[in-house]
Amino acid sequence: MPPMLTIAKREFRSYFESPLAYVVICVSFLALGGFFFMYRGGFWQVDRATLQNMFEYLPWGLSVLVIPVVTMRLLAEEKRAGTLEMLITLPVKDSDVILGKYFGALGLVLVLVLATLVYPLVMFKWPWDLGPLDMGPVLSGYLGMILFCAAATAIGLLISALTDSQAIAFFITFFVLLALWLIGSFAGTMGGWYGDVLSYVSFQSRLEGFTRGLIDTRAVVYFLSVTGLALVVAFRALERRKWA
Repeated sequence: MPPMLTIAKREFRSYFESPLAYVVICVSFLALGGFFFMYRGGFWQVDRATLQNMFEYLPWGLSVLVIPVVTMRLLAEEKRAGTLEMLITLPVKDSDVILGKYFGALGLVLVLVLATLVYPLVMFKWPWDLGPLDMGPVLSGYLGMILFCAAATAIGLLISALTDSQAIAFFITFFVLLALWLIGSFAGTMGGWYGDVLSYVSFQSRLEGFTRGLIDTRAVVYFLSVTGLALVVAFRALERRKWA
């Protein structure tokens, strides 16, 4: 098995060897269900067969809780425990370490995201049948969520690579992801190129099209670019530590 896949498998499995994965998944499901069904009347107030509200609430939960918790330990914990030096001296490439850690964390986040498929299945297929559901916005919404998770997880990994403290990694990731989401709300109130720049870098603005069933290639390129850039910088941070 390639070293990258070995590291990814070990990282993914480690989440389920502790209560972390189970607590994050359960708390996230309870919070998402509460917002989706109860907040401001929830799904019942909309009075139509749509999951758009779920795709609006899900990124919030991922940004403020799930991704910061999952990524804070990726490299910061290795540094604190003193195992990072041992890991990077093994006959594996630095890129294998970065990508292995990344795909292990992303795997857990995607398990949570894809587990939300239970909502459309039980509500519109069996045991409930609340009416016909337009699958176009649902599929594009999940595509948008996968791209969002890829970029956000890469940012969390980068921040974990830059600090030795899990707590600091958590709070910085929390504030960065929250800022990247909230600036979309300010973009509409600002005119000129300021508003255009904020709208361009906003995760919220980039996800809006996906929730409506539109796949914007510019948004796809944006999320993939953020993912690639964050992973490259994380690799450089690890490489710098190796030669320090």
